[in-house]
This record gives sequence, structure tokens and C-alpha cells, in this order.
Amino acid sequence: MKLAILSRSSGIYSTKRLYEAAVMRGHQAHVVDHLGCYIGLSGGNAEIHYQEQILQDFDAVIPRIGASNTFYGTAVLRQFEAQGVHALNSSAAILEARDKLHAHQVFARNGIPMPITGFAHSTKRTHDLISMVGGAPLIVKLLYGTQGNGVILAETNKAAESLINAFRGLDAYFLVQQFVAEAGNADIRCIVLGNNVIASMQRRAKEGEYRANLHLGGQAELIDITEEERDVAIRAAQALGIRCGGVDLIRSNLGPLVLEVNSSPGLGGIEKVTKMDIASKIIEFMENDMN
Repeated sequence: MKLAILSRSSGIYSTKRLYEAAVMRGHQAHVVDHLGCYIGLSGGNAEIHYQEQILQDFDAVIPRIGASNTFYGTAVLRQFEAQGVHALNSSAAILEARDKLHAHQVFARNGIPMPITGFAHSTKRTHDLISMVGGAPLIVKLLYGTQGNGVILAETNKAAESLINAFRGLDAYFLVQQFVAEAGNADIRCIVLGNNVIASMQRRAKEGEYRANLHLGGQAELIDITEEERDVAIRAAQALGIRCGGVDLIRSNLGPLVLEVNSSPGLGGIEKVTKMDIASKIIEFMENDMN
């Protein structure tokens, strides 16, 4: 199999591990910086150029597209798809998962449990929006933030109102979301591959922090998830069309609640915690898809 890994750098841990796993399993792997690609279009013809060469004859592509490069990265991925190249996650699925509002609308439509979530444009009824999610403390979350960036805890209604009005004044789009205190500033990252959860870990925020992201100093540990948590994680990924992704859950008094689905989950933390070769499992999954 001739495989393209769309990534900004071959030195990124997840990219390096996927490349190594592909080569170890006998495949011809290439790391392609999607921002270094350019597309040529004409009637009946479309080409992807990279480093003064035309990319062609690829069998499969693994997109590792960062949130800040979503628009251009998915445009390049669409071109691979148009050429019949098999994608681990489709461009359409990545776009759905990256738009937090759209993703939560999909969750709601499919009966996937999540924290109570509000979205509004007008500031005239800010207090109604706050009340909708149960009042403070609550979370204000930018639609296109990643790795915990753009996620802010408002501890009082007054602070929430000031924050919401300030974001609206900046013409920023955001969600207002219920704060689930019983989760204890911890979440669960599940790696979903096809119809299975192949690995999971619990992430707990450092002291004085409410976001559990490892990039922000959170600590990770092994955890046994329940069958309900496993089912919810798989349903969330599948509802968005994500075939390989990281699903973030929290435990609440009402059961597991989905926070988001990440289409390019980092492998470093979860491989370290679980001692699993997740990269090889992803390559094996693609091999089976190609057969």
C-alpha cells in the first residue's frame, strides 16, 4: 500500500509513530505537509503538487490536520478523495467534528448524551441563555478552539454575563455549556477505531485548573470504562462519520456525557499510559479496509 500521511512535520510524535508502523508492516509511507501542497484544476483533470512533483498513485491517506489548518487541509484531502484515494477520516467528517456547534446538533439529533448546551447571537437575552444551561458555574467554549484553548469557566452568573457579552462584542462564536461538577475536573479519552474502542485513559486537571488536557498539565492514568461509556463513545464518533478519533467523555450523575470528538487525536499520551501500539492498530485497520 502506498500511503500518504498528511501532517505538518514528520517529527510530530503521532506522525512519526504512524510512519514507523506503516513501514514496519511493509507499506510505502510518505509524510506530506498539506500546507506545502497546491492544487491544479481544469476540466476533467485535477492534480496535487508537492515539492515540485505531482502526487499520484496513492492507495490511502491518513489526515493529521491541525485545527488551525482545517480549511486548507481538508481541501487537499478532498482532492485525494476525488482521485479515489481511501481516507481514514473523510474531509466531510473532519469538518463536522471541528465545528463544535454542528457536532452538538448531530449529537442531539442522534440522542447522544452531552452537557446541556446553548448557542445564541443576540446579547439581549443573555440571562436566558445562562439559565438554559442551569446557571453558573458554566463553561463558555469557542467553536473552533482546540487542546483546551478557548474554554473558560465562569463561576458566577455575573461573570458569565460579562464574558458572553464580551465575546459577542468581538463577534466571536461560542457555546455556553453546563458545568458538570461531579466529573471532578476529569474526563475520559477513548480512541475509537471503526466499531470498537481500542484504548482509553482518564485525564485529570492539575491543581487550580478545570481543563484536563495533557497539553495544559493534566495527568493521565489507565481506566476501565463501562459498556455504556464504550457504546456512547462509538455512537458519537459514528454519528459524525469519524472512523478513527478521540472521543472525550465525562462521568455525570446521569451517566456518560460527550464533550467532543477529535478527528486527529494525539497518540503520545495514550500510548504511554496504555503501553499499546495504537499506531499499528490504525495501520492494520486501514489494511483491512483496503481488502
